[in-house]
Amino acid sequence: MAAKRTNVIPIVDDARSPLRYRMLVPMCDVIFADIAQPDQARIVALNARHFLKKDGAALISIKANCVDSTSPPEQVFASEVQKLRTSGFKPRKQITLEPFERDHALLVAKYMQ
Repeated sequence: MAAKRTNVIPIVDDARSPLRYRMLVPMCDVIFADIAQPDQARIVALNARHFLKKDGAALISIKANCVDSTSPPEQVFASEVQKLRTSGFKPRKQITLEPFERDHALLVAKYMQ
């Protein structure tokens, strides 16, 4: 997709270290995060502070089992949404990806910072 759309920049690096790729990525309107890490909300917030314009949006794929495999998925989703709220995001829509992906949700959030 990035080959045909010059405004899409895939980052194949450690998302926990945005300073490593800061000079390659301009400020943007949207971040799509498909991270699958226990601290994914923190990683998204960190990258948003570096790259996301005010009133920009984030699409975040939340994989409940990657965040916390001992809690019910709904509880994990709610916890991740709360973490993002405290980081300056305002959730707009959350949908589960059942029956295509079990215990997955997609969150659309506006960045208010």
